[in-house]
Amino acid sequence: MLRCLAIDDEPLALELLEDNIKQVPFLELTGKCKNALEALKFLQQQSVDLIFLDIQMPGLTGLQFIQSLTQKPMFILITAYEKFALEGFNLEVIDYLVKPVSLDRFIKACNKAFELHSLRTKKPEHVESSPDYFFVNVEYSLVKVEFADIQWIEGLKDYIKIYLRSSSKAVITRLSMKSLEEQLPALKFIRIHKSYIVSKAAITSIRKNSVFIGPEEFPVGDNYKDALNTLINKAG
Repeated sequence: MLRCLAIDDEPLALELLEDNIKQVPFLELTGKCKNALEALKFLQQQSVDLIFLDIQMPGLTGLQFIQSLTQKPMFILITAYEKFALEGFNLEVIDYLVKPVSLDRFIKACNKAFELHSLRTKKPEHVESSPDYFFVNVEYSLVKVEFADIQWIEGLKDYIKIYLRSSSKAVITRLSMKSLEEQLPALKFIRIHKSYIVSKAAITSIRKNSVFIGPEEFPVGDNYKDALNTLINKAG
């Protein structure tokens, strides 16, 4: 679990942020503050792993708040202004979200924080370990998908279908192929077409311009042939 703190001077924005946090299984909301000075007092009493932070607040801005801390947790900035993005990333924030924030975009930022936290806290003897799953939004619920359970993924405009070994029913979620591809481990998956990503372990055969997973045939796009040939050469 990631212990987190929400900071925003707008009550409605803080309420919406709290609702989003409650929908992410690995987040634990330990406090809410309406300004940075209140947050400083809170952090004197409790430590947190992640802070969701507004920028434009009275007194101390969000960016000034980050700079004031000697021991810094992870930060995700949530603001109505795009102009502070460069300065925010110079302060090594995890992500920069512009209001209004969709739940999908919020989850993606949280996944980044979770992965970084896992890397920082993992034991040295388990250097190879990393999260073996991720979460997707399905009909207002977060569904856990394990990488090892995925056979292939199909892109359909703004939606994707994730086909699993454990279920005859695909998981359908509103997400772009590019966003999903960034979350998948490159050692386990390969994109073979603008509409298809397949599990390397699930591939049963390759024939000319097609990849097969059991009886299912998938076309290989011209832009992805080099990556597939590299995979074949490594196997050989």
